[in-house]
Amino acid sequence: MNQLHNAFTLFLSLLVEAFPFLLLGVLLSSALLLFIDEGKLIRTMPQNAFLGALAGSCIGFLFPVCECGNVPVARRLLMQGLPTSAAIGFLLAAPTINPIVVWSTWVAFRDQPEIVVFRVIFSLMIAVTMGCIFSVQKDPRPLLQPLLAQRVAIVRNQSFRRVSQSKPQDSSMLLQSGTFLLGQPGNPISLESLATSTMALGEMGSPRFSQRLGLFVENVVQELRELGGMLIFGSAIAASLQVFVPREIVLNLGQGTISSIVAMMLLAAIVSICSTVDSFFALSFASTFTTSSLLAFLVFGPMIDIKAIGLMLSIFKPRMIIYLFALVAQLTFILALCHSYFF
Repeated sequence: MNQLHNAFTLFLSLLVEAFPFLLLGVLLSSALLLFIDEGKLIRTMPQNAFLGALAGSCIGFLFPVCECGNVPVARRLLMQGLPTSAAIGFLLAAPTINPIVVWSTWVAFRDQPEIVVFRVIFSLMIAVTMGCIFSVQKDPRPLLQPLLAQRVAIVRNQSFRRVSQSKPQDSSMLLQSGTFLLGQPGNPISLESLATSTMALGEMGSPRFSQRLGLFVENVVQELRELGGMLIFGSAIAASLQVFVPREIVLNLGQGTISSIVAMMLLAAIVSICSTVDSFFALSFASTFTTSSLLAFLVFGPMIDIKAIGLMLSIFKPRMIIYLFALVAQLTFILALCHSYFF
């Protein structure tokens, strides 16, 4: 009974810690939909796989959200036609390469500034490499969940819809939640096309602004309903593993160079701590674990943990997440091992 109580306490603490960042990400996602010309942003992205992955990774510096908050933003950008390399780069790098995480890491490891530097460098290297790997798949729809793939197809065929705008729309479009809403005449309204046709934000008193604000709230509610369920599911699994799998089993593996790196990567996946505060958690192991294993924890955790996997299931198919998990784990292990031997 005591274990169940501890598991429930940890579950609530994970939710309380992660939900504000998820909400921030949803707000940013909805703002991208309604208040920012996503097409212009995406058109400025390089088409080259390497440069696109690098640019997508650096976009994370503009969005100070953790692994819970970057998923809705990545979903929205993918729906609007962001190249696969840039989307993967953003998804993996944004939780680490942003000013809040860099600052918190510096505060925690003020006496070891090299940890801050290597954390950013390793995260950027992994994100760019993964972006280049998955850029081979030019059309991201086979990698996405069916509903999201349908939304991507609808947005990419938007020009054809505009041509036939006067024709009655198929009622099945109403099933595309978060993309179409029911208009006043009973016809579906495309959020994307409406967003591009609305007036500037400066006209605060205009009816079009109030209409756009209503759509903003509608999209926030829709994405919170979809992503919130995945967050609850992932947090429940993470809390259960922390309670029912003794942490000593993981920590006892951290005696050698290789086993310590594997142990900290495993610990990062289990505890699912938000990237804005994981530096302070890692600091508690600084006296017993090597710097390389701490780096493995700080790099791997924000990219792949149980809580993040639950959220990623709202974007990608399970097979895609398995590939992502395996490749990121291998790259993190190789970079941490190289650090232990050369630094």
